[in-house]
Amino acid sequence: MSENRSYPLDIEISPVYIDKILHFVRFYYLRQQPENFRNIRKTREGLFFTASDDNRLWNADFFLKASSPIHVDVDASISTPDSVLDEIKEDLLLVVKIYEEQINRSTLYFSWVEGEDIIPEELPTIRKRLSIRMLTSNMLLLYILFFSITIILFLLFGVYGVFAFIFIQFCIVLLSDKIFMRTGHWKITEKNPYVHVVQYNLSNGEFDEFQKKFSKKMIMNMKSEIYKRSLAVGKEPSCELGEEVFESYGMTCNPQHKSSKVVNVYSIVKTAVDRFGLPMPSIVISNNMVPNAAATGPSPTRGVVLITTGLLVHLEEDEILSVIGHELSHLQGRDPLILFGIIAGEFILRLTVLLPVVVLSPFLYLFIVIWSIYFVAKFFEARADLVSAMKIGQPEVLAESLRKIGYARLAHERKPSSRIPSWLRLDTHPPLYFRIDRLERMKDLEKIKNPLLTSIKDVFLGFKSAFGL
Repeated sequence: MSENRSYPLDIEISPVYIDKILHFVRFYYLRQQPENFRNIRKTREGLFFTASDDNRLWNADFFLKASSPIHVDVDASISTPDSVLDEIKEDLLLVVKIYEEQINRSTLYFSWVEGEDIIPEELPTIRKRLSIRMLTSNMLLLYILFFSITIILFLLFGVYGVFAFIFIQFCIVLLSDKIFMRTGHWKITEKNPYVHVVQYNLSNGEFDEFQKKFSKKMIMNMKSEIYKRSLAVGKEPSCELGEEVFESYGMTCNPQHKSSKVVNVYSIVKTAVDRFGLPMPSIVISNNMVPNAAATGPSPTRGVVLITTGLLVHLEEDEILSVIGHELSHLQGRDPLILFGIIAGEFILRLTVLLPVVVLSPFLYLFIVIWSIYFVAKFFEARADLVSAMKIGQPEVLAESLRKIGYARLAHERKPSSRIPSWLRLDTHPPLYFRIDRLERMKDLEKIKNPLLTSIKDVFLGFKSAFGL
């Protein structure tokens, strides 16, 4: 008897690289482990190999089809451990993503929103990163700064200074939707729902030549020219139009190395809010290739969802939907306000009941309290995963999106020696391996009465398991 499995390995680069990806998997993954893999052969149809243990007590035949996406078919003996099949799946995705990242380093992205200004792709500035973290559930990263400020204010103005500072923070949270809207580049509406992305995968030599030859201003001029020939006259920005514009600037691209994508962002968010029963939030797009999404606002009626073009490029629409579901659960649960309340409560306790402890050992107190607050924040992140799975109804899709977004961290966390540090670091999110495994094991979601209590229990169990308890 045998077990059959099939799953895709999605790639967000030109299909022309499929054959090269399979060669990369063959030489940099399979050939490096002759004790685990045999019968390795590459054909026009795809890549074949067999995985087995040393004593040949079990074996599994794999076929990676040369298609876009790459489809993996597995024919495993009934004695093959599921853990082995899951590990090979994780490995294959990791190897493919490593190759994709190499290509993305020399990829030119051109993104538009109809009717909006042409804005070049950029990396987020320090100011923007801080504003996003402060206004979402990740506002805890400013805790150390706030700790120092409250001590100074207490010494200068007493308790009144501290309460004034807490009041200012509260006002920032109340105005978070207004502030957050300013961190995006484009606004998405029902009448203006689409984000267009054209990407050109250049060779390293071509990319170096492009960087030397064209400034940011010239790249923006190219985008404007493509826009004028397409969206401005009611046409989609096709790859052919982009090629014509490149040639007019004296730059030649291989037509096989380009692809385009159109995402109806409004429709995806609308689907998510309908399943949550929430009012439609404002939607803003940040034009940078770091895959990310966030939601904030003092209440669900004043919510704002921010999505980066990187998330739209690297994820499929059902995966984007699940990620938006995660963010909406923060908004529905008023998590920014709750976390503000936790921090504000600690400020007050620190200067009253806990003041003797702070004076006796301020650094130890600071470490314990910061870590404790970060650990509590993991409860809300775990709840957001759970609520997204319950409302959107596809926990395995959210798990796959986390794999794609965090594959590098996931590869590190898979090492047994990294499990404990992954729980102890100052991060509002539980470790990725825990989140993915939890999502893939979710069953009987309709029986869950209290998502927060369930998530608190799961986080504690995951934390204990990392220590072997």
